[in-house]
Amino acid sequence: MHEVDMTKALVLSLKEWWVASGQPKVERVHLVVGAFTGVEPVSLAFAFETQKCGTFLEAAALVIRETPFIAYCQPCRQEYQPAIGTCYGCPTCGSPLEEIRSGRELKIDHVEYSQPGVAHA
Repeated sequence: MHEVDMTKALVLSLKEWWVASGQPKVERVHLVVGAFTGVEPVSLAFAFETQKCGTFLEAAALVIRETPFIAYCQPCRQEYQPAIGTCYGCPTCGSPLEEIRSGRELKIDHVEYSQPGVAHA
């Protein structure tokens, strides 16, 4: 389950930012996860929930936005959406996969936080 290792790396990355930012209260961590990464969002969320306990992220929620796997066929000049784990060639002309336009994303999109002593309306 590589989601556990990924979550550990996420927490370490966020901790560096958190310390440099004056240790604000983290409310939400927004991630973008592509369908072609092999990362299971449910497993990632579970790993985050277990690893945030007792840390600066304890009160934070994880928000995951999934991006679909979208390929592009040069000969047909069209995008298509192959199913994960099947033939990735163009369904129209059979050309092999040449370009992935979406689905490989795996990143922190943004972090929502509040500064101590600042009221939110």
